[in-house]
Amino acid sequence: MSTPSHAPGPEFIAAYTAMMLNGVTRELEITKKVIAAIPDANRGHRPDPHARTAWELACHIADVDVHFLDSIADLKFAREDPRRAENCANVTELVAWYDREMKRAAERVRQLSPAQLATPVDFLGVFNLPAAFYLGFLSNHSIHHRGELATYLRPMGSKVPSIYGGSYDEPFRMPEPESAAA
Repeated sequence: MSTPSHAPGPEFIAAYTAMMLNGVTRELEITKKVIAAIPDANRGHRPDPHARTAWELACHIADVDVHFLDSIADLKFAREDPRRAENCANVTELVAWYDREMKRAAERVRQLSPAQLATPVDFLGVFNLPAAFYLGFLSNHSIHHRGELATYLRPMGSKVPSIYGGSYDEPFRMPEPESAAA
């Protein structure tokens, strides 16, 4: 089991948590756009017989992201698969559920003290890291699967939203410069 040799100080853990939660919040908005682009009529699309369907992948992203935040807040990772997002009836409900639950769970993490955030938490016998460090795992997991889901969109008959810049379907637009004359 991997354990850090030096515990991070409270100032570092508080700054790290704030920075990572800020990033998770920004990424949430992008991920919601990608999920929202799934056409309900084609949510059963899978690019390969061994791949998840678009719906399964979207639900996986939503469930695991929320589960990670709740697990950090609980200072404990449970083995059970949450699988709550599948209860949503359509893409619009899933996006609303994901938005609401991510904001709720992120607020739970924000309420933890630096001492709690520095508490080593066992991750299924694989890692034993300070709770806050799992925010990096959450971010990587979400971005990885969001990219996977984005590759499904055009073959499903949808448009790919901008992610970190323009896409063919949503080109980057330079903002108009502000007038120097006042």
